[in-house]
Amino acid sequence: MINKPDRNALRKKRQLRVRNRVNGTEQRPRLNVYRSLNNIYAQIINDDRGETLVTASSLSPEIKGAMSGGNREAAAAVGKLIAARALEKGIKQVVFDRAGYVYHGRVKALADGAREGGLEF
Repeated sequence: MINKPDRNALRKKRQLRVRNRVNGTEQRPRLNVYRSLNNIYAQIINDDRGETLVTASSLSPEIKGAMSGGNREAAAAVGKLIAARALEKGIKQVVFDRAGYVYHGRVKALADGAREGGLEF
């Protein structure tokens, strides 16, 4: 039997390769996405100071009761929620970090939701 590489290990390699180039600053923090099997999470991070500025997930009370956390509809709602929370803190422009995930499905829905909510990237 041939040993197949672990999909998550390959994703983490892509993530590290991209993180060497993508960096969140005070003017343009980084919008990071984490996709689990049942939920999706998003954070806006200032890498210069090493702090998380805004966070949202499909486990947030605004989203959790209304829909399932592992579908595109919930991902779009998380995108709109993180955009609203970011605009409250005065953040309008971000750098999108898809963390090695393919820009398709839930990741794309989250990005589109964030754009609809008013974030620019």
